[in-house]
Amino acid sequence: MIDQTSKLESLRRRALLLVWIGTGWNVVEMVVALWVGVSTGSVALMAYGLDSVIELIAGGALIWRLGKSWSDDRDESQAERRAEQLVGITFFLLSAYILVQSVVSLMGWVREPEPSAVGVVLALASVGVMTVLFFYKRSIAERIGSRALRAEAMESLVCDIQDLTILVGLGANALLGWWWADPVAALALIPLLVREGMEAVFESDEDDD
Repeated sequence: MIDQTSKLESLRRRALLLVWIGTGWNVVEMVVALWVGVSTGSVALMAYGLDSVIELIAGGALIWRLGKSWSDDRDESQAERRAEQLVGITFFLLSAYILVQSVVSLMGWVREPEPSAVGVVLALASVGVMTVLFFYKRSIAERIGSRALRAEAMESLVCDIQDLTILVGLGANALLGWWWADPVAALALIPLLVREGMEAVFESDEDDD
């Protein structure tokens, strides 16, 4: 029993370290993506920057969750549920932002996005970082039975997928002059974001019934 508790505590510390690493990277992403997004009028990059802000919120929820002492009582279960649902809500916030900003851009109410080499480099770098974090977080989440950590790991995966859609949008804009590919690429993320948000917020309620 002591060995099992010690193993669980070790995994919890590793998970907490991974979340802190992801949080640090998200700060870099937020600053660069918002700066370049505003300067070039890129909806995809501004959505990317806001996603980093939302991931910081999710990371904060997990840091709070993993920093608490772990036990088997109901308070423990409630803490896990609150953290998972808070992460889920962030998916809905990002979906709403992407929808509004993309529609505004496609309607021509803001200037057309300009090509951005910095945005392409940022997205490429993030693909590597977020892929590694996703697999490590997902593995630990399964071993410690944390649905909140699993949901936060999915945000890392969503960020990874977002990187790829951003690369498509930015690449089409830079190579072909298809400015509309930028907001369309951002819109393609919404179904995945909504599905993950519903799973995190609502399915946890169903499981408790």
